[in-house]
Amino acid sequence: MNAPAAGPGSRRVIIALGGNAAYPPTIKGTAEEQLDVMAALCEHFVRMIDAGYRLILTHGNGPVVGNILFRMARTARELPPMPMDVCVAHSQGGMGYMLEQSFTNVLRKRGRQARVAAVLTEVEVDADDPAFNNPTKPVGKFFSATEAAEMQAETGWVFREDSGRGWRRVVPSPQPRQILDLHAIEALLAADIIPIAAGGGGIPVIRDADGCHHGVPAVIDKDLTSAMLAAQTGAQAFIMITGVEQVMLDFGKPGARAVARMSASEARRHLADGQFPPGSMGPKIEAALNYLDAFDGTVVITSLERAFDALEGRAGTRIVRDA
Repeated sequence: MNAPAAGPGSRRVIIALGGNAAYPPTIKGTAEEQLDVMAALCEHFVRMIDAGYRLILTHGNGPVVGNILFRMARTARELPPMPMDVCVAHSQGGMGYMLEQSFTNVLRKRGRQARVAAVLTEVEVDADDPAFNNPTKPVGKFFSATEAAEMQAETGWVFREDSGRGWRRVVPSPQPRQILDLHAIEALLAADIIPIAAGGGGIPVIRDADGCHHGVPAVIDKDLTSAMLAAQTGAQAFIMITGVEQVMLDFGKPGARAVARMSASEARRHLADGQFPPGSMGPKIEAALNYLDAFDGTVVITSLERAFDALEGRAGTRIVRDA
């Protein structure tokens, strides 16, 4: 689908929230806690709406889908575990509901008339993606070697040791190829409704020879899907919310330094040089480059607290196409 023309008043912005933004590690995980956290983070978006930006929200689901998997692992003898795609759908629906309600309530209290709607979003992946032969994406909680072995025997899940911290389930992480609900998202935008879409990177599905879609046990990187959504909806800015205000070079070293602006070629070079590891900033830089390859916009990487200032060019790290 071609990106729509971006008119003077449209100024579309994709905001990709990390899973920890809506479900920080400091909470126990009750629904009440999650709603409070989501209401607080939605307060940051009202300024963007007042400034004329039209928002599209995406979000990670790591902690939430991890809890769903943990519950299923603990009850596997009594109830058959649901497949991974259904777990992603569960987390997408639950988090989407709470984000929609929280954002709507914040807007109402601020006297704004904007409406919000969550879209259960399927994302097509390639059945021949090599990731299916090499599951590497850790999901869920840490377990002891004995617990992991028991759950692997009971469920058929694959577990791997994770950096000396314990054993975690690993699943394939294929590349997103097509957002199947793009027309629904565009319809919401046309109706002046703020969409919440592609939660957790989208529900992973493959297409068979007859054109029908079927879920697969995988997790898609949410920033990669968000980048595709940003390009295909013609969003002039793609904001990835993370735990730091700016991207750092030589992170963790004595000469570490923040970067306020990078060209795409600079970002590509730093990525190749190992500045952005796969388990850290690497996927965000890859997503930024995918977006800039497909659309002439601006990428912003920053913290939630500085999101509006970063969008206005006063904070964060901006990545742009080469001149």
